[in-house]
Order: sequence, then C-alpha cells, then structure tokens
Amino acid sequence: MELVLSRCSASISELKKNPTALINEAAGEAITILNHNVPTAYLVPAETYEWLVNKLEDADLAQIVQSRYNERSNAVEVNIDDL
Repeated sequence: MELVLSRCSASISELKKNPTALINEAAGEAITILNHNVPTAYLVPAETYEWLVNKLEDADLAQIVQSRYNERSNAVEVNIDDL
C-alpha cells in the first residue's frame, strides 16, 4: 500500500461530486486524492501552497548564499567611498 501523507483522503469520484464540501470538510488540511485506493494527487489550501513555494525559494536562496560564501576567496575588496 502507498503512503498517504494527509489525514483526509477522497476518491476522484468524491472530488468530482462536490469539491467545495470536500475542501470544507478538510478544514484547511491537505487532502489526498485517491485513484483505485492509490494516492495520485494532493489538494492543498492556497495558503499552504504559497507557504511551501516561499520555503522552496528560501532554500534556493540559501544554497546560492552558501555557494557564494564558499567562493569568498575570489572576492575583490572595494572601498565604498570609491563607488
């Protein structure tokens, strides 16, 4: 059996019948969408999705910062007054 990563799950048929009721029933939590009892998608609230996207962007920026920090020996010193 596949791992289900949410407390709420529904079949694709249930989702088609009444998506609004399903979303309301989940009370802001993710919903696992099942096809023949196998997870095929996760339906997450917009706020949660936006939070996840921001976290991924933060992680990408952290990697850039780390790689540039590791290359600091290539940095050129400048005087801010000369700029």
